[in-house]
Amino acid sequence: MANRATVKDVAREAGVSVSTVDRALNGRMKVREETLRKIAEAARKVGYHGRGLVEQRLLPKLPKMRFGFVLLKPSQEFYQNFTREIEKAVAARSDIEGEAVIRYAKSQSPEEFADLMERLGRKVDSLACVAVNHQRLNRVVQDLKERGVPVFSLLNDFAQGIRRSYVGMNNVKVGRVAAWMISKTVTQPGKLALFVGGNRWHGHDLREVGFRSFLRENAPAFPVLDTLVNLETRQLTYEATLDLLNRHPDLRGIYVAGGGMEGAIAALREMRAPHEVAL
Repeated sequence: MANRATVKDVAREAGVSVSTVDRALNGRMKVREETLRKIAEAARKVGYHGRGLVEQRLLPKLPKMRFGFVLLKPSQEFYQNFTREIEKAVAARSDIEGEAVIRYAKSQSPEEFADLMERLGRKVDSLACVAVNHQRLNRVVQDLKERGVPVFSLLNDFAQGIRRSYVGMNNVKVGRVAAWMISKTVTQPGKLALFVGGNRWHGHDLREVGFRSFLRENAPAFPVLDTLVNLETRQLTYEATLDLLNRHPDLRGIYVAGGGMEGAIAALREMRAPHEVAL
């Protein structure tokens, strides 16, 4: 302990006064960068225990950025994984001091989405949302845009022409792939059923368009029944699938374009043999 380096040792090695070293360590007054570097190098050479304070002051100041996210269903595994990936991606940025601020919508109402986006938009530098397509959201996105907060639609597109960009899948193509898969795996002609989460989910609408257009063109032996809305819930999908199976003995396939797939699986296990109806 007797040989421990002191502020005087650092000052002597750096060729500056003790008061200058003290300012560099405590940040009470501005010290030129060139002088800071001399002091940091001197502190390293003499083994001064507080050299980290000087080195910290030499680090470039990173801009702080807050990224806002509005997601759904915090208890669902998909959105739990999505949340973790968002936080990891923000933490991995080395060019900024970033923070992910995540909120969850409890319903699918435009009013709740608009309220969440409006309140969160006041606190962040940019906003990305999984939300329905509705004119009320258009007004919120326009207002945020005018205030310099860009809005990105996630997974489901909304506020087209106003939002900055859409991050998600090509949903027409997704629907066409689903139709192709069913048409290739079902051996007997018959009816197909289609579930969407709701009429305000633009991505589900586009998946329906892709699904129906592929079958019209390439597999006319599979007529598609009227689209059913399941609100992406297991129970509604389960009950509606049971009803479909009872009313349409020639049902050959079901496409669930959003959530609620577990309900269709449960109903098929009760009512049909394996592989009798494609899902």
